[in-house]
Amino acid sequence: MPTLFHSRLQRNLVNWLNAHSEAFEAIQELRCIIPPHSPVPDILAIAHDRLPNQDGSFHGAPDWLIEIRSPNHSTLTLQTKILHCLQNGTQSAWLIDLDRQQVWVWAGDDLPNIYTGGDRLPMPGFDLSLTAADIFALAHQRR
Repeated sequence: MPTLFHSRLQRNLVNWLNAHSEAFEAIQELRCIIPPHSPVPDILAIAHDRLPNQDGSFHGAPDWLIEIRSPNHSTLTLQTKILHCLQNGTQSAWLIDLDRQQVWVWAGDDLPNIYTGGDRLPMPGFDLSLTAADIFALAHQRR
């Protein structure tokens, strides 16, 4: 189960992304149907023109997904989910590790890069700049 900081980070990051993008919508916990699996990322961003008009799960891979590792999460399980999405069309993925204060970033077929502290994070489709430290600060904001 998510922790307080996990939940705050999830809420605050979704709100921040939606306030700063006109091309994508960031959504929490939406099931993505990507046969043979149906992952539910903590956060995903989908281009507006790909979003369906009807309610239900999203059919296909999100453009960008973000997983937040909680203490009881297996890093291997989260990486497997990320790799499945990347192999099926996701362009970028983040794995945020609150305990280690690291953000692992995958882009396309590349191996992940690890960002910490003042490192600027790549943000596909967003003309913005966030650092790893900015991400971790969102876990403590009580908005």
